[in-house]
Amino acid sequence: MNIVIIQARYNSQRFKGKILKKINNKSLLEILILRIKKCKNISKIIIATTISKIDNDILKLSKKLDVGVFRGPINNVLKRYYLAANQYSNKIKNVIRITSDCPLSDPNLIEYILDKHIKNNSDYTSNTLEPTFPDGLDVEIFKFDILRKTFLSANSKFDKEHVTPFMKRSSHFKKLNVKSSEHFSHLRLTVDYIEDLILIKKILKIFQYDIYTPYKKILNLYKKNKSLFNINQKYLRDEGSKMNTGNKLWQKAKTLIPGGSMLYSKRQELYIPKLWPTYFSKSKGCTVWDLDNNKYLDFSLMGVGTNLLGYANSNVDKNILKVIKKGNMTTLNCPEEVELAETIVKMHPWSHMAKFTRSGGEANAVAIRIARTHSKRKKIMVCGYHGWHDWYLSSKATNQKLFNNHLPKSIKTDGIPKLLSNEIFIFKYNDMDNLQKVYNKNKKDIGIVKMEVLRNITPNKDYLNLVRKFCDKNKLILIFDECTSGFRATFGGLHLKYKVYPDILILGKALGNGYAINAILGKKNIMMSTEKTFISSTFWTERIGSVAAIATLKEMKRLKSWVYVTKQGIEIKKMWQKIFNASDLDVEINGLDAMPVFNFKNKKRNQVYKTFITREMLNKGFLTTNSIYVSTAHTPRLIKKYIRSFEDVIKNLKYNIKNNSLKINQSSREQINR
Repeated sequence: MNIVIIQARYNSQRFKGKILKKINNKSLLEILILRIKKCKNISKIIIATTISKIDNDILKLSKKLDVGVFRGPINNVLKRYYLAANQYSNKIKNVIRITSDCPLSDPNLIEYILDKHIKNNSDYTSNTLEPTFPDGLDVEIFKFDILRKTFLSANSKFDKEHVTPFMKRSSHFKKLNVKSSEHFSHLRLTVDYIEDLILIKKILKIFQYDIYTPYKKILNLYKKNKSLFNINQKYLRDEGSKMNTGNKLWQKAKTLIPGGSMLYSKRQELYIPKLWPTYFSKSKGCTVWDLDNNKYLDFSLMGVGTNLLGYANSNVDKNILKVIKKGNMTTLNCPEEVELAETIVKMHPWSHMAKFTRSGGEANAVAIRIARTHSKRKKIMVCGYHGWHDWYLSSKATNQKLFNNHLPKSIKTDGIPKLLSNEIFIFKYNDMDNLQKVYNKNKKDIGIVKMEVLRNITPNKDYLNLVRKFCDKNKLILIFDECTSGFRATFGGLHLKYKVYPDILILGKALGNGYAINAILGKKNIMMSTEKTFISSTFWTERIGSVAAIATLKEMKRLKSWVYVTKQGIEIKKMWQKIFNASDLDVEINGLDAMPVFNFKNKKRNQVYKTFITREMLNKGFLTTNSIYVSTAHTPRLIKKYIRSFEDVIKNLKYNIKNNSLKINQSSREQINR
């Protein structure tokens, strides 16, 4: 006996409820079942769905169409599938696997492949081992005994979710692949996205909603009208089976969260779309586990610069756990914020007072509000990256070219009041003549100079001193934004190294080692200006941030973390240069020693090369970009491991460049520039 088992559930991550979407009053699942019923050599059709209440409508449909139904585990699809078949274990010889998102599965094609399977006495037969048919006309046939062996042997989460990968991999099973006479594997006749559904609707409309239209007629339609099929061509074949759990969740996230993520820098499209793991389940040191329990070494952003002591530092976390047990937020203030203020002011003797926020963006906004209040002037000169708030992003209107040096060109600034653009003026780093020129042109009401001490370029000799003197001469408040650079070269702000002191300092990212805490430090007369305006937020008074910062500072001091990450960063820079030189690839290597960054001098291919590196390093178990936030968790042993893998990837890159065989999906080229 040959049976068809259709795995079906309502709650698809990429397109919720897709199988019950209707075309001419028939759901996709109903169309599929009615087509399969045309098969002559099929004894039974079973829908394998879940025990979830949300799948009750599938049960109703099965009764309406008089087909069998089995309800089993939600997440273990293999177990559900096996148990559905096992009901008939004494009678079944072959199982035909069809997925519910393939409404145009063809009975003639199923019969053809089944005949090949039987005549060849195969254990596993399909048209997917080497795909030549359109995605959506997939047919997999296997002996029941093979399904049982797979159920008993397959252990990975991936195998349990997709049912047949173990069969395909096994060398113990006799396998057969059935090919089409013509190659159509690039076509999508499956439904994972709204564009897929639109295409199926258009196809059936052309055939006057004849749900039994043979697949060969559909392929002839393609030959005559290829443009009709372009609507869903941006999606890859078998995306579902190739996607890890994180990638599927990312597709769902983009339907619920604008852009998919709260943070631009964590968007999957900035790295390797459809391959980047995107979500984590746990982390420790510089190791990150994804939702499928795959392990990666993070030699990239390390929490976007927050985890200088590595992930889940035990000495920091134990203090947080104490807070959680004692209570975090009350009507009263936490005493730790006073201790933190005293500690961090002592580290910066030029300062007298501190305020704390939970994010770098709001810390920057607070600093600007304080400075404007004190100076009684509203216009600002800026250099570097300073967050997402209106006051800063309006600078794009005054000098888009310089703005793009600090943020990707893809950043949009719609919604920013145009009138603000007359208040923000960008100046070039390391160029005093430009600073003077910008000031002279817009000096009326300019009261603030705000800048990063260092981002990618080392300051020229006396540059920072000259900026300080310029501000003193013109009675301007100087703000150093060290959200990124703080604690990486010194125990505190990087400006301590250059012995140039601002009027206001912003520290963040590494201050809490992954817990939300940022600091604004300043001279007393300036900081007291906060009492002349309104600056306040409920969650600035919670306890975890302050406790995390105190514990982090103690751990930094104990380890002399700034010395360690600088030393290791210098070593990485040297190794990079050696590897690139050996492959005759011209690169620029710069950045703070503890935050090394490289870019290819070939600007036209820079992004493609970087994306290739990210992809290949991912395959080797590394999360990488073209920059590294070095942490104390990056041990010499792990750095050596990273360098060995990196060297192999660069050799491969050089080979592909030489042979003109470098291919990167266009959608993968938006990798962030750092």
